[in-house]
Amino acid sequence: MTELELKYGCNPNQKPARIFMKEGELPVTVLNGKPGYINFLDALNSWQLVKELKQATGLPAAASFKHVSPAGAALGLPLDDTLKKMYFCEGLELSPLACAYARARGADRMSSFGDWIALSDVCDESTAEVIQHEVTDGIIAPGYTDEALAILKAKRKGNYNIVQIDPDYQPEPIERKQVYGIVFEQGRNELKIDESMLENLVTDNKTLTDEQKRDLMLCLITLKYTQSNSVCYAQGGQVIGVGAGQQSRIHCTRLAGNKADIWQLRHHPKVLALPFREDVSRPNRDNAIDVYISDEYEDVIGDDVWAETFTEQPAPLTTEEKKAWLAQVKGVVLGSDAFFPFGDNIERARRSGVEAIVQPGGSIRDQQVIDTCNKYGIAMAFCGIRLFHH
Repeated sequence: MTELELKYGCNPNQKPARIFMKEGELPVTVLNGKPGYINFLDALNSWQLVKELKQATGLPAAASFKHVSPAGAALGLPLDDTLKKMYFCEGLELSPLACAYARARGADRMSSFGDWIALSDVCDESTAEVIQHEVTDGIIAPGYTDEALAILKAKRKGNYNIVQIDPDYQPEPIERKQVYGIVFEQGRNELKIDESMLENLVTDNKTLTDEQKRDLMLCLITLKYTQSNSVCYAQGGQVIGVGAGQQSRIHCTRLAGNKADIWQLRHHPKVLALPFREDVSRPNRDNAIDVYISDEYEDVIGDDVWAETFTEQPAPLTTEEKKAWLAQVKGVVLGSDAFFPFGDNIERARRSGVEAIVQPGGSIRDQQVIDTCNKYGIAMAFCGIRLFHH
């Protein structure tokens, strides 16, 4: 039996704590730092997500995890100038893997503060340079170049958590966990997600572009490792909004949709042109952008904190301007880990530019949901498989 002793469990009072295997060697090696219990939960869940994304698409993939759910996940597609500015990557030479992490981190930068990173490929110097400037707890990858490792080891005064995983490791087909002294056992969710899950198009619109198929698979694989109930919005090869762990499906759809809308509004020229002082850190810029986009900003104009943030007070982004900007959004897709019980989810998704959906189907109100999609010309596939994750 091999084991790794941890400082404590979920909370400091939960001792002792360790990860171990009853047979064989642990597939992970700690190269730096001392990852904790929650770190390893994030690491092992996020690794599975990026590994599957790479297998499904052939592209490098990255994820940004917080509390055992992704804040963002993305593929290694190039960034345009707007995304480079949004993700603080201007002037950097970005490898495909670096693009994947910049996108994953950029989906919901507020939630990604202090994230755990997963990379599908060996971490290169370019990706390490992107990570270098972010507040993050640790990283898991199948390997690291010498240059990347040196950059990452310098983070957090030399205590940054760096984990390497054996990419060939295959877990047992049966998984177990203990709750309140009782052992739970189930078969691992080995479901392979591919384009065949998008073939059962139940709406009048039966056309999916290659980009939509790619993004719908991205949604499904992301949902497979998101705490349920969950809904995911994606566009352009990256997740742009995740609603995780909600008790109501509509609340998932609203939460994820609101995050997707914030991501869209960060493209607005007024947001891109915010006159930040040079000494304002990235986290403080993220916080300021979030307030600026929200309905709170007009209530706090003139507060002293803004004089410490901007060189001059920015004019508000008005409600009318926000509505106009969001009204022209197109090309978003949505995935749900279980069926939609009512058409209200489709109504909410449409307002965030959703044009294609994948969900299991199986509700007694499926026809109502299909009719709502047909009203707006949305294409919807029933994948027939629930993706609950707990």
